[in-house]
Amino acid sequence: MVLKIAFAIGVALFMLRMGIAVLRALATPIPEPPPVGDLRKVKLQYRCSLCGTEVRMTVATEEAPDPPRHCMDDMELQQTEDL
Repeated sequence: MVLKIAFAIGVALFMLRMGIAVLRALATPIPEPPPVGDLRKVKLQYRCSLCGTEVRMTVATEEAPDPPRHCMDDMELQQTEDL
C-alpha cells in the first residue's frame, strides 16, 4: 500500500513539473527580429526539376543565396528581378 502511494506521489510531481515546463515555454516572449540591414529584399523564383514545385524567395541574407533543395537536389533558378 505504501509503495502505491509513493508511486502516485512521484507520478503527480512529475506531471506537475512537466505542466510548469510547458507553461514556461508558452510564456517565453518571441525573439526580436534581426537588425535592419541583415536581411536583403530579393525576388527569386526557383523550380524543382523533378516534381515541378515552385518557390519564391523574397528575403535573404545575401543578394545571391544558394538555391533551396527539394527532392534531394538543388532547385533551378527560374526568374530574377531586381528590387
